[in-house]
Amino acid sequence: MGIHYDYKSTKGNKLMEKQAKREKKLAEKKAKRLAKQDPKKPEPLKEKPLDASQPITLDFLTNPNKE
Repeated sequence: MGIHYDYKSTKGNKLMEKQAKREKKLAEKKAKRLAKQDPKKPEPLKEKPLDASQPITLDFLTNPNKE
């Protein structure tokens, strides 16, 4: 008899907890979606086009300090 008696008396509290949990989850999803839509994008690095008059060398391709 304890389970059935306890169920009705705590039903309202359980429903409120479920609703609060659902609303919290929806708020987190909304914040995540908004963050994806409008992220602060850093300035893209502008790469200089290659000069056609200069040959491409192995040093040019493997140099980590190129500008």
